[in-house]
Amino acid sequence: MWIGIAALNLALAVMLGAFGAHGLQKIANAQQITWWHSATEYFFYHALGLLLLGIMAKVLPSFSIKMPFLLIQIGIVLFCSSLYIMSLGMPRILGAITPIGGFFMILGWLALAWQAFKQH
Repeated sequence: MWIGIAALNLALAVMLGAFGAHGLQKIANAQQITWWHSATEYFFYHALGLLLLGIMAKVLPSFSIKMPFLLIQIGIVLFCSSLYIMSLGMPRILGAITPIGGFFMILGWLALAWQAFKQH
């Protein structure tokens, strides 16, 4: 399940990246394109992280990845979607959601660190 969710994230990141590279340029200004690029970059990095967590779950079944995975996934949705939405011309006030998403990403990685330290 974890690897499947990560793979869906990666597929969506590719699709959104392709749209940003080919379709967005016709409707967005430079700032909006920068937001889109940042969202896609963070999406890819964190989706790859989720993939690694999924692999860890297979290799180390006693190592709990559920909380880190969920926190990072929530972070991806909040952080990236807020930037994508603003890139499409929605109000900049939605940018207030972006740091909340970043906070969830950080919490996810810290939860992973916590799990790792608990194991040793």
